[in-house]
Amino acid sequence: MSKGFSFLRLSYIKSLKLKVQGKCFSVECVSSESIRRFISENTEIVRDKNLTPEIKLRLFTPNCRFWFERPELWPFDDPYWAIYWPGGQALSRYLLDNPGICFGKSVLDLGSGCGASAIAAKLCGANRVVANDIDSVAMLATCMNSELNGLESPVCVTDNLIGSDPGKFDLILLGDMFYDEALSCNLHTWLEHCIKTHNSQVLIGDPGRAQFEEHGIQRVLQKLAQFKLPKPVREENYGLTCSSVWYYDQEQNFK
Repeated sequence: MSKGFSFLRLSYIKSLKLKVQGKCFSVECVSSESIRRFISENTEIVRDKNLTPEIKLRLFTPNCRFWFERPELWPFDDPYWAIYWPGGQALSRYLLDNPGICFGKSVLDLGSGCGASAIAAKLCGANRVVANDIDSVAMLATCMNSELNGLESPVCVTDNLIGSDPGKFDLILLGDMFYDEALSCNLHTWLEHCIKTHNSQVLIGDPGRAQFEEHGIQRVLQKLAQFKLPKPVREENYGLTCSSVWYYDQEQNFK
């Protein structure tokens, strides 16, 4: 393992729950323009070596300072938005391959991170797109990534929507959200509520993590597609070879 992977892979080593100590400053104390400049200076624009070369994203690469820098020097919350996770890649790829799923629809991208799935939904003609991430820096990154792709930014929401009524959405997208057992259970309950209350459709992207594969939610899911991950993605994700998209089968769930 190269030294450069140390910062990025801490997320996996600690179940994607790394808590960086000694942050230099908080988001609330910094202007959005300063954060935008910081993101611009510490990421690289990437549009290849992943499943969606149609989409440009600002991400961490070996050309970026914090690929090698000590993680405690990162000034904000953990930058999950700077990594294009394999579940999100599969979900975005599936949307781009099947634009009718989003066309004219209202779409919620939950845990949106870098905003790739929200961007894919917009490219596919969604009528309304809301990107939700509790990290406000991620929301700025999503706006910047939307601009990179010549799109108007989606509505960005930083409230924790899990457990609440998010309102009516035709389609809810979740990429790489099932990384913790307790969160997985809360998501399952919340998704059932959204489906029962608003008849929302749900698509999930996941590369086969144990917390997802072994969860009871599997009994109500149907696999729609599976994608082979490009070599660079496999190398950055402990050898995961594929990522899949799943459909929440409402009829199976409510028999």
